[in-house]
Amino acid sequence: MQKDNPNTERYIAIARACLKAINDTAENSGSREEKIQAVYEAIDQAFQAEFSEYRQSVAIMATVLERIASGQLDGEKAADLARKTLDQQPETT
Repeated sequence: MQKDNPNTERYIAIARACLKAINDTAENSGSREEKIQAVYEAIDQAFQAEFSEYRQSVAIMATVLERIASGQLDGEKAADLARKTLDQQPETT
């Protein structure tokens, strides 16, 4: 992944969680299926953690778009609301 890609840090965090889960399960006793399930769960947890902020931002933007689309705001108020929303979003969104 390119270093200037905003998702690089997310990708690295998920990859680290996967490797940690693989290493942890290699040391533990248990069936092959249990170890595989543990890795899958670690991947899911890492993915959910990394994308929770993204999902929250998308939800906020959807709400703003719904307000703008309702037609209840004039052009300047709609533009102002859009600018304020964009200013509050993380750079990686």
